Amino acid sequence: MGKTSYRIENGNFYINGKLTYSELPGSDKNVHGLLFNARFIQGVFDDKAGRERFHRFGRRFDPQENTELLLHALPTWYEAGIRAVTVGFQGGGPCFTIDNTTIENNPYGSDGKQIDPAYLERMGRIIDEADRIGMVIIVSLFYGSQTRFLKDDEAIENAVVNVCHWLKDRDDRNVIIEIANEHDIDCYRIHPVLSCEEGIVKLIRTARKESGGMPVGCSGTGGYFSRKIAEASDVILIHGNGQNRSQLAQLIKKAKAVRPERPVVVNEDSQAISQLEVTFNNRVSWGYYNNMTKQEPPVDWGITPGEDYFFALRLREYLGISKADIPIEDQFYLQGLEKDNEYEGKRFIRLASLYPEKINYVDFYRNAVFYERVYDDPFCINYMFNWLQGPVEGIKAGEEWKAVIQLYDGRRVGKTAVVV
Repeated sequence: MGKTSYRIENGNFYINGKLTYSELPGSDKNVHGLLFNARFIQGVFDDKAGRERFHRFGRRFDPQENTELLLHALPTWYEAGIRAVTVGFQGGGPCFTIDNTTIENNPYGSDGKQIDPAYLERMGRIIDEADRIGMVIIVSLFYGSQTRFLKDDEAIENAVVNVCHWLKDRDDRNVIIEIANEHDIDCYRIHPVLSCEEGIVKLIRTARKESGGMPVGCSGTGGYFSRKIAEASDVILIHGNGQNRSQLAQLIKKAKAVRPERPVVVNEDSQAISQLEVTFNNRVSWGYYNNMTKQEPPVDWGITPGEDYFFALRLREYLGISKADIPIEDQFYLQGLEKDNEYEGKRFIRLASLYPEKINYVDFYRNAVFYERVYDDPFCINYMFNWLQGPVEGIKAGEEWKAVIQLYDGRRVGKTAVVV
């Protein structure tokens, strides 16, 4: 038996017999029992169709090294307040750069009866490291277009059984099983057992039984809610990406009304950390999701400057264990212009902020010429959703970019970066 086990009681998480975060001196009692988490979906990623495509951002990609770097980073995230991470057997889309339908990141045989031992080894190492430090792993079984490698519903059911038997044989006590990441997207329609509510309910029951009773849930797209799936789940998993704060609050309201004794966990939202306040006020666990820093292999799994760093500081504030005390000019970071942070001539530029809710708008300038005004957190150029943006192309070394931040209190702050 490992070092970490958890239980769920009256909607709260207990790790090793204690309400989560209650072990932290001075922590806010409102967060005790929650499970703040991060989406590290590419923790076991590989691409059998062309691994060399991911030799980029000034680094080479290797699946073993990718997992190893995540193992080294987990203790740092634990210190920041993260108590769970989501890792997917089929990963997730590098949504900004490479079409997921061209990637083969799939450990399952076509009939679901075999699982690639290399994927099991990498996932096992992540679960083991989380066990060592007191963290929970949300093991996600299926991802969208990667399910095309399984021939039918029977193959899906076989894969669920085999993964659950593997987890049971390991005697893991720090795992939540997620049947599928956003089961309602179109890619799942080739497998009715994954795309329809009744199929997911069946798979939840199968996973619970075959794993020996591990908690199970299943997520949908941002804003999606299925009462049938929520009622069948041990942990109600919802996604907040693409939702504004009022929409997220309404989604939480629906989820909490199903069975108050079951916890609601947002295990994917965005880098829009202003969303944290909504979950904090409703006593729901929030999941940090940053596609550019944490879903585009090769991933830097550490707490990187800008969005990652500001999220870590704000989380510690909400936990009540520290207050960020940094000058106002250091509360902003012009992100996406770092060395080697481009792909096929494309860069994804945004203004990271410690307190985005204090910003009225941000004006971006390219070589002193006005480029674009952005109004919404996370303040991305070519904003599409709070988790997705379009690129800026043709940026050359030596260009100067500036963000002028207009705060609601009337102050203005400027941040400048020169492309290397």
